[in-house]
Amino acid sequence: MLSPSLEDYLEELYRFSLYNDIVRVTDISRKLNVSLPSVSKALRKLKAGQYINYQRYGIIDLTDKGKKTGNFLVERNKILQEFLTLICADCDIAAEAEAMEHYLSKQTIKSIQLLVKFMQNHTECYNIFLEHVMNQEEKEEE
Repeated sequence: MLSPSLEDYLEELYRFSLYNDIVRVTDISRKLNVSLPSVSKALRKLKAGQYINYQRYGIIDLTDKGKKTGNFLVERNKILQEFLTLICADCDIAAEAEAMEHYLSKQTIKSIQLLVKFMQNHTECYNIFLEHVMNQEEKEEE
């Protein structure tokens, strides 16, 4: 099982791999705002877990396991951001999703995803919820 920190590295590696042919240590360092030695240490752990292929000073390639896990991590983040938007969370959506994602079980994520899809497919229910939210906000202002 990956630590939250290693999940962050793998998630960013996966995102980079979607749009770039080559992923470098410096790319990850800049994106996560961490030192190069920290990235190298994380890469060694990801390699040991068979999530990536990597030689020091070389190109980083995701294994099939790394791609599958990376895709899950990106989707999990997307689902949580959709959920927070859906419930009208008054916060930094990206930061809040990042804080939540490491501590929720796969089953909870799946349940959140089902709720989001339900609300997207049943706009009449979602509109009732939005009306309720607005009414609550008006009451709080009084």
